[in-house]
Amino acid sequence: MPRRRPGHIRAGIPDRNQSSHSTPAIDRLSPAVLSEIVRIERTRNYLQPGDIGTTLRLWSEYVRRPERELWHDDEFGNMHWYCCGNPLEGRFLLDSVIRAMSQRGARELRKILEELDAFMGMPAR
Repeated sequence: MPRRRPGHIRAGIPDRNQSSHSTPAIDRLSPAVLSEIVRIERTRNYLQPGDIGTTLRLWSEYVRRPERELWHDDEFGNMHWYCCGNPLEGRFLLDSVIRAMSQRGARELRKILEELDAFMGMPAR
């Protein structure tokens, strides 16, 4: 019977040095800020791992929608938000996360949010 190669055996063993938490997939943020986001998601009781990246993606998709779709969101309520999240509440969450971050991290995330807000045409704060 042929012997299995050591590399094939090690491939099946999970790496104990590898963290079970995944890093958020947010473009244009430095690795230091991404690790700060992971730390915030672990230490805040109102956040789960990956919430900030998901919320940022939700807000990004919302601001890129056509204006005719944005008009109907507040009139009768949007039932789609119950399953996928409310982007307006997500924007509020991102503001609270920015207040919890360091100055450097907040600056990088704020720059992304300002570009998205400008794309939508929201007034600057």
